[in-house]
Amino acid sequence: MSMSPPPGWYTDPSAPHLQRWWDGSAWTEHRRAPEAPQPGQAQQGQAQQGQAQPGFGPPQAQPMAQPLAQTRVQPLPGDSGGGGRAKVVALTTAGVVLVASIVTGVVLLGKDDGDPQSGPVAPTTAEPEDSPTPTSPTPTTSAPDPDPSTLVDQLNGITIPVPDGWEKADSTVGGDPTVRTPDVYDCPGEGSLCRHGTVYSRTSTATDERSAEALAKGDIKDAADRAYEEDRVGQQPFGGIKRHETVAQGSVAVAGRSGYYVRWRVHTEKGEGGYVQSLAFPSSVGSESPVIIRFAIDAADGAPPLSDMEKITKGIRAVGDSETGGGVGSSVGATP
Repeated sequence: MSMSPPPGWYTDPSAPHLQRWWDGSAWTEHRRAPEAPQPGQAQQGQAQQGQAQPGFGPPQAQPMAQPLAQTRVQPLPGDSGGGGRAKVVALTTAGVVLVASIVTGVVLLGKDDGDPQSGPVAPTTAEPEDSPTPTSPTPTTSAPDPDPSTLVDQLNGITIPVPDGWEKADSTVGGDPTVRTPDVYDCPGEGSLCRHGTVYSRTSTATDERSAEALAKGDIKDAADRAYEEDRVGQQPFGGIKRHETVAQGSVAVAGRSGYYVRWRVHTEKGEGGYVQSLAFPSSVGSESPVIIRFAIDAADGAPPLSDMEKITKGIRAVGDSETGGGVGSSVGATP
């Protein structure tokens, strides 16, 4: 495994007559002319073996090898020039070989085949000493709702108002755009939690019927079953429906389109039951597929007023249209 040389001035691989600063991991753009070594610094540089500091010359092979190459072999005390002298010669030769190996290593470290950005080989996993300590990701927060008072149903091309005391649901079973009451309570029957009010929109795809009246009358039983008979996960939050009666129905203008609504009062095995309404009208986008909006409001204490059904119906608009009116009791007149 190779190790990165320490920061310092080294011979510039792209301009050998200059020195270039190596920051420990890469070459910088700082260059300088080699400085003449001061007395005593040559020996210090030889001892450091490449650990040059700024202001000193780069490690040089020749000055480091010369003292050993010029060393005279002196006989040891008591040596007549025989075995003792041979030992000294052998040690000196070994030292020269060691120095030559070191010099070769220094030359190879500085070689870069002319690439000015390459430098001494550094481990690929090395990190700068001042790298920031990894920290836990900062929790992200969703952007605030630009209009919490309106639910947009892009598929059907409508917007549904969110009355006071209601909220838009972030997610629902089935994915239908939903407005609901924010508080929950323990269901009187099966299931864990119920809400006092729910309104959601859907596209009518189960039939080829185009009449708003026929659609509303055909959908009301399914809407009641969904709210008070059995939910989407197969539970009976109110113990099932005992009976129902129609309390209101009629034509209505919704977002300038001719629609029809049917409202039931539902009585359940457990709890107070509630009111269910199916509202059908043609969409103003695409092929004008019929849209059905289902309402369910409990008859129990704490439920929103029944007038919220009229308020929501009257406030439905086509996407991008804030002027088109409608509502229960309004005159019916489809927008051309």
